Parts: sequence; C-alpha cells; structure tokens
Amino acid sequence: MRENPLVLHVLGARPNFVKAAPVVRGLAGLGVRQGIVHTGQHYDALMSDVFFADLGLPDPIANLGVGSGSHARQTAALLTGLEEIVLTHRPDLVVVYGDVNSTLAAILVCAKLHVPTAHVEAGLRSFDREMPEEVNRVVTDALADILLVTSPDGLSHLAAEGIAPSKVHLVGNPMIDSLFSALPKLDPAPIKQRLGLPERYAVATLHRPGNVDDPESARELVEAVLAVGEQVPIVVPLHPRGRERLAEAGLVNGANLTIIDPLGYVEFLSLVRGAALVVTDSGGVQEETTMLGVPCLTVRPNTERPITITHGTNRLVTPATLPAAASKALADGAATPSGELPPLWDGAAGPRIARVIEAWLRGGNLSPAAQAAPGTAS
Repeated sequence: MRENPLVLHVLGARPNFVKAAPVVRGLAGLGVRQGIVHTGQHYDALMSDVFFADLGLPDPIANLGVGSGSHARQTAALLTGLEEIVLTHRPDLVVVYGDVNSTLAAILVCAKLHVPTAHVEAGLRSFDREMPEEVNRVVTDALADILLVTSPDGLSHLAAEGIAPSKVHLVGNPMIDSLFSALPKLDPAPIKQRLGLPERYAVATLHRPGNVDDPESARELVEAVLAVGEQVPIVVPLHPRGRERLAEAGLVNGANLTIIDPLGYVEFLSLVRGAALVVTDSGGVQEETTMLGVPCLTVRPNTERPITITHGTNRLVTPATLPAAASKALADGAATPSGELPPLWDGAAGPRIARVIEAWLRGGNLSPAAQAAPGTAS
C-alpha cells in the first residue's frame, strides 16, 4: 500500500450521492486522500448536480456522462469508462454504493484489474432475480473485499451466501446520516406554496422497471394512483425513467394530480416531510419515510429493506390494493415507527464506515466493538 493511499468513490445515481456524502466527510476528517467519479448514469442536472450542492459533495475528478440506455449498452459504456479511470488514477480502494449499474460495472472492472473494493449497503436482498438491482447486489457482494452492511438482516444474507465474516462490517445506514444532517433545512412550507398544494397532500415516486416498462403494468399502476388522487391531492416528482410510458398510461396533470420535474435532495425531503402519505417503488424513500414518520405504501411484491416494515412506517401493496391501503393510511393519520428504530440508524454510519476503511488501508482490521460504537469521532 502506498504511503498516501487513494480512495475513489464511484457514484452514478442520486441515491448513491446521498449515501456517499457522510462517508466522504468521514474519510476527509481522517485525512484520507479521496476522489469522486461521477458516471453520469443520472445525467439530468436535477438528478445529480443539485444533489452534489445540497449534500456538500466535492466536485468529481471525472464525469463519464454515460446517460441512459439498455442495461447492456449502459453497462458496456460504464465498463469502458471506469477501466480507463482506474488505470489512470491507480486507486488503492474503490468504494461503490447501492445496486445501480454503475456499482456493478465498477466492481467488475476492479475485480479484473485486482483493485480492492468496498460495498456500502451490502447484504440487502429482495430474492427477486427479475429485478436488475438484485442481480447487481449479488454480484457486487460476491466480489467486494469489504462489505459494509446497513441492517442486521444483511449479515444473515451474506453468511448464507458464504461470504467470509472477516470481510463483513455492520455499520448502519449512511442515508440516515444525510437525512439527520438535512433535518433543520426540511421545511415543507416553501415547496407547498410554490406548487400550490393544500395542507393535506400525498407524494408519489414511480420508476421501477417492473412497474413502468410494461404498458399493462403501467396502466394498472396509473389507475391505482388516480384512485388515490380521488382521496387526496398527489404530487409526482417524475423520474425521467418511465416518464413517457406513464404519460401514455394516463399519468398527466389534472385536478388532483400535479406532475413535476425531479427535485433536489432538500426540496424533495421537505415535500415528503409535509406529506400525509407517500406512494413509492423506491428503496431509499422507504428508509426516509421510516425516519420521518410518514406513512409509506411501496408498490412492489417484495422489498430488500424489510426493516422498514418491521421497524418503520412502510407497507407493501399491489396496484389493486393501493387505493384501499391509502384510505386506511390517511384515516389513521401520522405514522410512528413501531418500536425502536433500526439498529445503528443513528446518524453516525459515515464515521463508522470511514474508520473501517482507514483501518483496512493501514493493513489492520477494526474490531466489531469499535465499528459499532455510536457517537464516536467523525
């Protein structure tokens, strides 16, 4: 290992930025040399640039600008671009986040070039191989050298897959660190006023392939959302992915439906914080609503984040059951997490991850007790 080792963070989509910010800050506090590679998988300024600003991330050392495309085309472009970056900068460790195609491409490039890797958010499983993200998760965890786990169920999943325990560290959820940091700025009033929303409203985020790629599935989902709209006004910050298909299925501006462009991190969470209900198919939103105490209905047959159901405010629904579930959630009012919050979702995951990485760079290992100690130096 070099005397002044280099850590590169590969980020491609807005959830990656949210997870990475606390880790980048934690490593900076320990004096670790690092850089960010933005793959451009989310290429819209509202999907990436504003997130860098909101989260205080430093400018990337490279932006590959791969944009959208089929899984094969996008991943091929990512493989080519990331190989050149890794060969040029010769990092001592590459940190990847979540389950997007940028994560998969980075882990494959590094495995071929024998560059060590760390995976933040390791061990999540939906057990649904029809989800592209599930394939990315399994491959990434099989190849990563350091597996940084956000919730206890991830430990069981990795053990069942034969991952060596010495590679695995339960560190908590850095997405929650970012949420805690943003809380003082999360004021729903300005965004409500700008959008002309009433006191009581719902938010919907919809983009998963299983919901939007097939015309019939998209139609069923849109009909369910419109039925919820008959109960409460809905605002939909619409992801570029699936926008055209959802519009064709009837998701257009109307009396009780407001379609808007994607929002920045602070604006979006402010909108969610003031909502009476959130309808989503996103993984991260399930976690954020859990911490904010907002009722969340996830339109998916499964979730890789079951802890948001057992410890949080989340429920799984189908398009057919969504209207009735929304009616109940709206009648029940503000949600509260059931029991204690998930272990180590305490706002200190970034510093814990940084200590694990620094210890690995030094050639040592961090004891489980030191990893889990809350409230330690950032």
